[in-house]
Amino acid sequence: MPKLAIPLTDTKIRNAKPRDKIYSLADGGGLNLEISPTGSKIWRMRYRQENGKANRLSFGEYPTVSLQDAREKRTEARKLIIEGIDPSESKKAKKVAKIEAATNNFEAVAWEWFRIKIEPLSETHKARTKAYLENDLIPYLGKQPIAEIKAIDLLRCLRRIESRKNNRGQRVTETANRVRTLMSGLWRYAIQTSRAERDIAHDLLGALEKHVSKNFSHIVDQNLLGQLMRDIDRYVGSPATKAALQLLPLVFTRPGELRQAKWKDINFISKEWRYLVTKTEIDHIVPLSDQAIQIIQSMRPYTGFGEYVFSAGSGAKPISDGTINKALKTLGYSSEVIQPHGFRHTAATALAELGWGEDKIERQLSHLVQGVKGKYQKAKYLEDRREMMKAWSTYLDTLKNTEKVLSIKHVAISSNSAIR
Repeated sequence: MPKLAIPLTDTKIRNAKPRDKIYSLADGGGLNLEISPTGSKIWRMRYRQENGKANRLSFGEYPTVSLQDAREKRTEARKLIIEGIDPSESKKAKKVAKIEAATNNFEAVAWEWFRIKIEPLSETHKARTKAYLENDLIPYLGKQPIAEIKAIDLLRCLRRIESRKNNRGQRVTETANRVRTLMSGLWRYAIQTSRAERDIAHDLLGALEKHVSKNFSHIVDQNLLGQLMRDIDRYVGSPATKAALQLLPLVFTRPGELRQAKWKDINFISKEWRYLVTKTEIDHIVPLSDQAIQIIQSMRPYTGFGEYVFSAGSGAKPISDGTINKALKTLGYSSEVIQPHGFRHTAATALAELGWGEDKIERQLSHLVQGVKGKYQKAKYLEDRREMMKAWSTYLDTLKNTEKVLSIKHVAISSNSAIR
């Protein structure tokens, strides 16, 4: 009959001194306290697997793991053995599950996606997306495994955003829909990295109130547009702001794209500005007229040593988001008259009236054509657009140099604009 171990006591454990070799004090039921020559005291449990092979578990070091804690762990292990479960394998599985839980929850996947997919994009897009994650999503979904989050859970977050109002008292439906689109990108990334099986954000398409976009304030009167061009030339402010003000009407890109224009993307030989439009994820080519090239070249003494064409100070950062709008207000043009984004609408309207085809105008506005993306779209109508952009710069020069414009037809003839 096997000799029964006398249960240990804390006093006996504390008084146990190290020896030249490792030795053990038994507590019974396979539980032992292993004492090393260095004085460390480790809890071990010996047991046999179903196949009779001997194995052992480690429960941690005394006194961090107390005598009572070790006995509870022994009891849990013995229950698993009775159920035919190897406690060692069970412990490994729990450790793996814990690691997976830490890397597969929403917060972990979201920041991984942000680092890989969002950080390379514009500062504005990056800051905005980070704010959505930190304020609207992670506080509610952060610790949940992303594969277990249901569409209704995400919808609750989007509804909270949708219910908010901006400083004009309007519901921010555009923001809610934008976040849903972003989350569709996040869930696609989770699918690609084997952390989810379906895009639950796509399942919510149509669940939110549809945002009805409102046209940005823009100028349709040629006389007023000519006056604005003259006023811009008289602007007294930083060289970067003035140059951005002068160039924006000529290229009618989105203001955020203009202020983040980089020297490396400007080709002065081919007279082109090429960049990725983050809004539509398409490569875009902006043909540059001689007037546009001259404006950009004027910035070389100020920012040619930096990354951005229109930058403040060292050239490490572009001018801020509201700089152009503020400059327009300084010139006396309120947001009700013209907004920076409104130059796009002004150009599209005038070019259409001048006879340029809608397809060429839409391509120059970098609007996404259904089913056509990236490299297949960027060069479409390129030669026609070169002529259009030259004609548009000439048209604006005509307006600027004419105190009174009789009709758009007269301007078209006087500027030698080709009809397309």
